[in-house]
Amino acid sequence: MWTVLAIMIVGTAVGFAIRKKPNLAKLNDKLTLWAIYLLLFMLGLTIGANDTIINNLTKLGLSALLIALGGIAGSVAMAWAGYQLWFNKKG
Repeated sequence: MWTVLAIMIVGTAVGFAIRKKPNLAKLNDKLTLWAIYLLLFMLGLTIGANDTIINNLTKLGLSALLIALGGIAGSVAMAWAGYQLWFNKKG
């Protein structure tokens, strides 16, 4: 837990330091996107290599779909609420 917290603090400090440098901010955006792609690829590899998941995919399918849709709906709802609360400057 401390490692994760330390990484977040260092990342916040670096982000604060580069916020006025548009080239570094763009590079950071691209690196973040590719890091997410890599994590999703690694997750797919892990799932594909797991015989238990592959053998029970038909049983897990509907549950997994519902959990994924719930997660997506919750993320969209919270992102919208956060935008309305902190970034929407109407009136």
